[in-house]
Amino acid sequence: MKNRYESPLSSRYASDFMLELFSAETRIQTWRRLWVALARAEHDLGLPVTAEQVKELEDHVDDIDFDLAARREKEVRHDVMAHVYAYGKAAPSAAGIIHLGATSCYVTDNADLVLYREGLRYLRTGLVSLLGNLAKFAQQYAATPTLGYTHYQPAQLVTVGKRATLWMQDFLTDLEELDFVIGSMKFLGCRGTTGTEASFMDLFEGDGAKIDAMNRQIAAEFGFDRCFPVCGQTYPRKTDSRILNVLSSIAQSACRMANDIRLLQHDRQVEEPFEKNQIGSSAMAYKRNPMRSERICSLSRYLMADALNAPMTASVQWLERTLDDSANRRISMPEGFLCADAILRLCRNVTDGLHVNEKIVDRTCREYLPFIATENLMMEGVKRGGNRQELHEIIRTCSMAATARMKEGQPCDLLSRLAAEPAFAMTEEDLNELMDPRLYTGRCEAQVEAFLESIAPILAGAEEGETPEINV
Repeated sequence: MKNRYESPLSSRYASDFMLELFSAETRIQTWRRLWVALARAEHDLGLPVTAEQVKELEDHVDDIDFDLAARREKEVRHDVMAHVYAYGKAAPSAAGIIHLGATSCYVTDNADLVLYREGLRYLRTGLVSLLGNLAKFAQQYAATPTLGYTHYQPAQLVTVGKRATLWMQDFLTDLEELDFVIGSMKFLGCRGTTGTEASFMDLFEGDGAKIDAMNRQIAAEFGFDRCFPVCGQTYPRKTDSRILNVLSSIAQSACRMANDIRLLQHDRQVEEPFEKNQIGSSAMAYKRNPMRSERICSLSRYLMADALNAPMTASVQWLERTLDDSANRRISMPEGFLCADAILRLCRNVTDGLHVNEKIVDRTCREYLPFIATENLMMEGVKRGGNRQELHEIIRTCSMAATARMKEGQPCDLLSRLAAEPAFAMTEEDLNELMDPRLYTGRCEAQVEAFLESIAPILAGAEEGETPEINV
């Protein structure tokens, strides 16, 4: 409907996978699977739930009458009970045992944990794919000298590939954190209104071992090997904080890389992909704006701000629970995932077609190389009998004069000035022989090779996928 607001994350940016994962259909199907798992465990452990009732629930997981549930919710003002009602209409013989002993958070919270874990796993695939793109780029340009920058001022030379490993190291840190979050996720289980399991103590006549067995069985059915040792009505909201924090971390790394690309594209050294019919500006037809990198930065800012919702929510969980988390989480958690997905899709798209203008990179190197090489020139002058302190002063005064000339729009004449100094005992030809940029990149190439070797096991298991298409 065009007369209703639609989130740009769903209409423009996120993947079909992530949109389906956080859809109402997937969420309610997960609720129903949880109700099936609860009924099965209760049947297995001797409660008055029949195998036929469990089977009927299984057979009707997918046929959700959302209109019926919506009408019922208007009456009872409770979404979970509305869907209990709709599920009972679809599976009438089991209507009386759906949700037996449970509270709403049994389905809402456990379903969220299932969806979040699947979302994190999907993002992990995208993150590894991005690292794979950058690894190829770093390998290709491992030895290509480029001007380094500190404070965005010209500094010692690095290589194009070495700079890419700086981006990769950030994303590798995110991957390590992501793996920790996935590996440490726990299931809530069916714990009752305040986490005491009192309803199940009644149902199982005080047999705590059966309650533990029920929770282990349900958790295992959804691929979790642990439940939270203790809880209130909900799972600890610190979990949400941990999840959004790692999504924010990915955004931080992506924004850093995209900003670097934007700076380099301004200098025409590097360019993000630009399609044949792409329009860079509505007015200035010649422009090639780095719009994908700009979008990465824009979405990253949103995600970093969105991640603040979780710690604020976690910090105000009154006693066993309060409901002021609900509305916030319904927005902040799914949108955090959709945004992280969009950012990684853009990053993969950009890095798959990142172009280096090698002649401009080389020209930029050589423009500043005489200044960068002055320490080496001084050492060579000493080898030829010069005095280190005198040569240092000559370099300083000649550099100042050459810089002043460059500020007037003239080319750098530092080498000719130094050649004219008898104390150097070097001709301009001698000095030019030391102007090979490859002499000034230190261990960059070896550092790239060592870094890529260290992450090879991670990339070995990466799935070869197509580069995500960017809608607009």
